[in-house]
Amino acid sequence: MKRVLTYGTFDLLHYGHIRLLKRAKELGDYLIVALSTDEFNSIKGKKAYHSYETRKKMLEAIRYVDLVIPEENWEQKINDIKEYKVDITVMGGDWKGSDKFEYLRNYCELIYLDRTEGISTTQIKKALKLQDAVNGLEQIPEPGSKKT
Repeated sequence: MKRVLTYGTFDLLHYGHIRLLKRAKELGDYLIVALSTDEFNSIKGKKAYHSYETRKKMLEAIRYVDLVIPEENWEQKINDIKEYKVDITVMGGDWKGSDKFEYLRNYCELIYLDRTEGISTTQIKKALKLQDAVNGLEQIPEPGSKKT
């Protein structure tokens, strides 16, 4: 059995996430997702909309995902690879060549998968903020008009 491992926050689950998980699963027989905990996201300077437990339940509902484990720190990757007998670790293509992950080649195969063009959680958050700003402007009464 070929085991594949990937890491992420997977907040505001979107098509790009699903596509990444599908491609990761196609590399093996069993897909493990190490999901960043709320505490680890805080250390990384990230804030997720959904709690860890909610994000975990969403990932567990995806047919490509076999197991979800907590990602609690940067240093746990080697232990995860050993404990779960991982053959392949998958990271996003934007990390290709980064010293943050290249050392994993000493423990398993390391594959970078390009992200889906045109979609990202960051992009969604920016679009929502813009929409909120537009909606807020629409609610401001014009000068000289009466408030209703």
